[in-house]
Amino acid sequence: MARHGTDFVFSYDSPDTARVVERSVRVEAGDIEGDRTSVTVERTGATVAIDVEAADLTALRAGHNTWTSLVEVAERAARHGSR
Repeated sequence: MARHGTDFVFSYDSPDTARVVERSVRVEAGDIEGDRTSVTVERTGATVAIDVEAADLTALRAGHNTWTSLVEVAERAARHGSR
């Protein structure tokens, strides 16, 4: 299916923060995938990697916007949760 793809790698100060972000966005992976995109979310230590694959450039752009927004929200939640 995939002809286009992008990889996002987010590094954090601690594995705990990365775990919060990874768990927050992973639950969306199965719900958001469609006929034209697929995504994998992985965490290693303090790093979260998200791989978006798409059938076309429009779907890739939409996937890019969706997943960077989800990570941004998860990062804000992690910051506020650690206070």
